[in-house]
Amino acid sequence: MPRDPRLHPRKQPRQVRAELTRRRILEAAAQVFAEYGYAAGTTNRIAEHAGVSIGSLYQYYPNKDAILLELMLAHLDSGAEEAARHQAGELPGTAEGLMRLFVQAAVANHLEDPRLLRVMVEQAPRSPELLQRVYQFKDQRNAHTRDLLRRYPEVRVSDVETAARIINATIELVVHQIVAEHEPVDLRRLEDELVAMFTRYLTA
Repeated sequence: MPRDPRLHPRKQPRQVRAELTRRRILEAAAQVFAEYGYAAGTTNRIAEHAGVSIGSLYQYYPNKDAILLELMLAHLDSGAEEAARHQAGELPGTAEGLMRLFVQAAVANHLEDPRLLRVMVEQAPRSPELLQRVYQFKDQRNAHTRDLLRRYPEVRVSDVETAARIINATIELVVHQIVAEHEPVDLRRLEDELVAMFTRYLTA
């Protein structure tokens, strides 16, 4: 499927200076979307915050949807990198410890400005590239979780494959929604409650 030019950068920086300009635009966009929301987060505001002309911004991105999509893709990549770091580390000795590791990794990936997270979740264009990245990440994470659960004798669920999907989907949904809410949340309490819920489910 061909890429939609309306949702992708117009050019990839080839020089250090150009890459720095691109990063300034993305960082400014993150601040603008968080402060003003999606509707009022105009390209003019983004350019002003980035300290570049609107013409310079349009050299890199055709519109704010393309900028928001790139922020969302970077968010997904950050989540995948965080998961990979945890996977490469030493495994906890208990299923409860494993669940705490999973929840901590998800929360860590959502500690950026909750207002920006809410804009990305609700407004980012669902491009084929984004959906493919999401499905690929989910498949890899579910397979890894399934393999890990099989290493713990205390895990008593009859269908480990389905259990892995339930755990990952629940973590994603709950952390996304609660952390992105307007009201502040006690992250340690959220972590403890999710870990207790998953541990009871796996070991009952």
